[in-house]
Amino acid sequence: MCSESTGGSKSWYFIGIGGVSMSALACLLQDAGAYVRGSDAAESHFTRMLSGRGIHVHIGETEKITEDHVVYTGAIGEQHPQLTAAISAGKRLMSRAELLGKVAEGYSHVLSVAGCHGKTTTTCMLSHILYSCGAKFTCHIGGEDVVLGNYFSTGREFFVTEACEFKRSFLSLKSDVAAILNCDRDHTDCYRSEEELFNAYATFAAQARRVVVNADDRKARKLPHALSFGLYAGNIRAEDIRSVREKYVFTVSEDGIPVVPIKLNVEGKVHIYNALAAYACARLLGFSGTEIKRGLEDFRGVRRRFEHVGNLCGVPVVCDYAHHPREIAATLSTAQKLCMGTVRTVFQPHTYTRTRDFMEEFAEVLKRTERPIVYSTYSARETFDISGSAAMLVSHVPDARYVQTPTQLRKRLTEDLHPDDLILVLGAGDIYDIAKSILD
Repeated sequence: MCSESTGGSKSWYFIGIGGVSMSALACLLQDAGAYVRGSDAAESHFTRMLSGRGIHVHIGETEKITEDHVVYTGAIGEQHPQLTAAISAGKRLMSRAELLGKVAEGYSHVLSVAGCHGKTTTTCMLSHILYSCGAKFTCHIGGEDVVLGNYFSTGREFFVTEACEFKRSFLSLKSDVAAILNCDRDHTDCYRSEEELFNAYATFAAQARRVVVNADDRKARKLPHALSFGLYAGNIRAEDIRSVREKYVFTVSEDGIPVVPIKLNVEGKVHIYNALAAYACARLLGFSGTEIKRGLEDFRGVRRRFEHVGNLCGVPVVCDYAHHPREIAATLSTAQKLCMGTVRTVFQPHTYTRTRDFMEEFAEVLKRTERPIVYSTYSARETFDISGSAAMLVSHVPDARYVQTPTQLRKRLTEDLHPDDLILVLGAGDIYDIAKSILD
């Protein structure tokens, strides 16, 4: 399932193998016959999964690399000891994005999903459409579908993947069908302006044979495209929208003609957009509305996307990956519509640069919830910057409280908790595992 340049006779070492995208690529190469092993800073669900598949994972940054080919994730710094050692030893280095592009070359049709929000869910929805139709496909997902996981394969006709804009990673992909869900400003550590970010999206789109865009996004709709989707504009529209407990039912129309009713099995109005994007991509591939309906209705969600993980003092705890102000607003809206009491919001900022550059937007959305709790920033690849710290964010939200340990978090949450409340935990860092560690 790989191109000639990533053939199964080669041996590979992954630095940062425990990442969701990296672990999926490691599994894909192993299935293609390659010898794979790697390292990560800490043990995780994904490192345990890899070990269960027979892929050796070293925890730490000291293991000697004997393989000829070394793959590294963009999340590690240039001074990472294994990376510098590999460079000194003359190893063949390849970034995660470069490897993904090479892998994609080995498939008949490449389907990629780009955008600041919704990539993972749309990729999963598209994968379920192909799965339900019996297509020969492989999906590489930047999250974990509750059924398909982060990697699933039945063949090599279609390759479905997320196309990430971070450090222009998506420019390694040449797609048959590329979906652009939105062009919201993000990754200010990589892009100096919104124009620079949009130009990257434009280059990504120009590399695709056919493009699907969100007609309701003022920037995405400017890109040349084969199909567009939206609630208010576009070729593919959602009509007669209604909901039961935040699970939406609607009719898909094509150029004003009603085609098929869809009943989604995940909460949140934002998923209508994701479903329309997947629908548009599948239509370009020649699948019928009825076939697409079956796949969309089979989709049951993604872990860390409005996932109910358990209870704290009998109160339900929902975790969501939202780490951008627009994502937080959408997730909070869904939670508030479902909750009979108070939504107790916990947010962990992800990177200092994002928090600094969206400080006012984060503050504004957090003011929409009562007594929000802000957990210590997940720094990822960055060094401390007080201007983008969690403490600085708290200073902009009068009702907010700062915590930095799981014990403090549990204590703060349980101080004034009522049976009808809902605990909403937001963030793309380690807050997911922290939240699960304090459950009943």
